[in-house]
Amino acid sequence: MPLWTCETCGAQFPAGDRPPAACPICEDERQYVNWRGQTFLTREELAQRCRLVWRDDLGLTGLALEPSFAIGQRALLVPDAGGVVMWDCVPLATAEAIAHIKSLGGLKAIAISHPHYYGALADWSDAFGGAPVYLHADDRQWVTRPHPAVVHWTGDTHRISDDVVLLRSGGHFAGATMLHWARGADGKGALLTGDIAQVTMDRRFVSFMYSYPNYTPLNAAAVRRIADSVAPFAFERIYGAWWGRNIAEGAKAAFAASVARYLAAIA
Repeated sequence: MPLWTCETCGAQFPAGDRPPAACPICEDERQYVNWRGQTFLTREELAQRCRLVWRDDLGLTGLALEPSFAIGQRALLVPDAGGVVMWDCVPLATAEAIAHIKSLGGLKAIAISHPHYYGALADWSDAFGGAPVYLHADDRQWVTRPHPAVVHWTGDTHRISDDVVLLRSGGHFAGATMLHWARGADGKGALLTGDIAQVTMDRRFVSFMYSYPNYTPLNAAAVRRIADSVAPFAFERIYGAWWGRNIAEGAKAAFAASVARYLAAIA
């Protein structure tokens, strides 16, 4: 029986002879149901529609579907001892992309910022012998294809290695997470934010939303919590959720200025 992928958010669902009746991620107020109604593709149909490409994005390898599919995020591969850590996920795993990651040392772990980017996490884990998938426990209800490799971590931080730590910031979702990479930006530190702190189009600031497609802002308390979660960490660079949406230098000062600007705007 085929596996099913939501056409609007890219979440994968278990195998069945028919698609799911609905996608709970899209029915949530932070997302939306396709204007044509809830639609799903089989994994094979998705592979026929899109290809998975990879290229450099400010010193990290990124992976994304072309043409863009669902939300359109790209995953990032963070080099670490024993392989790479995949930050965020995409809705499709292909043999060519798997082979490329093996050439980089293999996939040691997957970490995902929030449910909109869960994608084909089970396929990616299976391709690398059950690589652990780190999701915050506060978001466990949103996992659409449960898998034994999922690690529902708790608390405000979770260390994957000496150089890679996950930060539970909340905001966009209760378990919304960012990744700090100590060796990033030539040892000055990098923060991988997904759209928990979204890099703006001028690439000088970040901003915050409860729902991006429905234009619902976060409240002041949530934004202050996000700021507090990153305050102890040094970072020169921020990587956002899409190709090129990065702040290349001076990122910690830019983050602080962004928080101040946002709080002033909603006051």
